[in-house]
Amino acid sequence: MRASSIPNLISTLRILLVPPVVWSMLDQRWDLALPLFLIAGLSDGLDGFLARRYHWTSRLGAILDPIGDKLLMVSSYLVLGWQGVLPSWLVALVILRDVVIMIGTVLYRFIVGVVVFEPILLSKINTVCQILLVTIALCVMAGGEMFTVLQTLLIYIVLVTTLSSGVAYVVLWSRRAAAMKVKSS
Repeated sequence: MRASSIPNLISTLRILLVPPVVWSMLDQRWDLALPLFLIAGLSDGLDGFLARRYHWTSRLGAILDPIGDKLLMVSSYLVLGWQGVLPSWLVALVILRDVVIMIGTVLYRFIVGVVVFEPILLSKINTVCQILLVTIALCVMAGGEMFTVLQTLLIYIVLVTTLSSGVAYVVLWSRRAAAMKVKSS
């Protein structure tokens, strides 16, 4: 195994952790869900750091990393929303943002051309806030009632970062599409 494969292995681990995370949440085994989710959540930052720091990037990694991230976050939000731990309106917003970005990417590809997707800083902040919210929600469910106020605060922070990063992507890619159209005219 080459060292440059480490980020892809970490992303694969995150994908493989999604079923046990979801199962432990569904089974209300918060004591198990919390460390599993923490490992998966921290792996999202670790694989990205290693890929950037050591230039261990690959086409496979560019696919595995966002798949692992979205599987973990969407499934966690769906389960926690279904169980009433997180508000359903927030779950819907988090998922809607990803759907809008996905549809926008597909449309851009077919209308404009090749998509070179690089996450914006606001999106990275949003991901960190979403991970923190799930972590704190799991802490509360595992008996850490002292984190309830922080959970409520994070719900509204995730609301703001989700909306603002979604709008930022729409504006950015709309401007890129318009610029490409002007170039081709």
